[in-house]
Amino acid sequence: MYSCFKHKVGEVLLPGDEFSFESEETISLTDTVKAEKVVCGPGLRRNGDQVLVCKSGVLRHKQPNMFWIDSQQRRYVPAKGESVIGIVTAKSGDIFKVDVGGSEQASLSYLAFEGATKRNRPNVQVGDLVFCQFIIANKDMEPELVCMDSSGRANGLGVFGAGGLLFRVSLGLVRRLLAPQSDIIKDLEKLFPSELVVGLNGRVWVKAGSVQQTLVVANLLESCENMTPPQRHALFRRVAQGAL
Repeated sequence: MYSCFKHKVGEVLLPGDEFSFESEETISLTDTVKAEKVVCGPGLRRNGDQVLVCKSGVLRHKQPNMFWIDSQQRRYVPAKGESVIGIVTAKSGDIFKVDVGGSEQASLSYLAFEGATKRNRPNVQVGDLVFCQFIIANKDMEPELVCMDSSGRANGLGVFGAGGLLFRVSLGLVRRLLAPQSDIIKDLEKLFPSELVVGLNGRVWVKAGSVQQTLVVANLLESCENMTPPQRHALFRRVAQGAL
């Protein structure tokens, strides 16, 4: 199977395409595996002795043995451990209802904030933006969010968003923005100093020195969706010359 995957890297695959096991190879869903095993990422699903493609897109590979489907979908499916940008839509007793862009709203307890107690409740209002993380996300249970890590620290999570702009991009662009040493982020830093929060649910929040600069950064990010690197560099160069 490993050789079959390697030959398909960079090609467009469609839902229903399948890869079959070879006798000497096995598959695992963890990353602590030997080099001959295959690690399935988003868009690939194991079904007995086969791996099925469940999402249309381009097959990508990361050394030594991880494969996934890179797609431009905008519909978000919650997954445990992912950090997302949510919008508080309602208060219900001790629970906040949060819209994360999925098929249903997620719940966020008031105790899921750093330092929160029954007497010291966090100041969260309907309409606030929260940067939070999924601790429960499966098809049989209501999604549940927290605004702290496993050690009880906020570590960048919590309520934010005063004075910035929130907009949506594709999940593929989000992964490019969150990649280590992202070229898009490096190019943006050369234009305007700005704050940027990126959620894996396709939401991006940005705040620059002025309203005009904030709108320019947001438009640039949306334009990067379908641009090649040379096209992006040319666009950023024109913006920099006009901003001087």
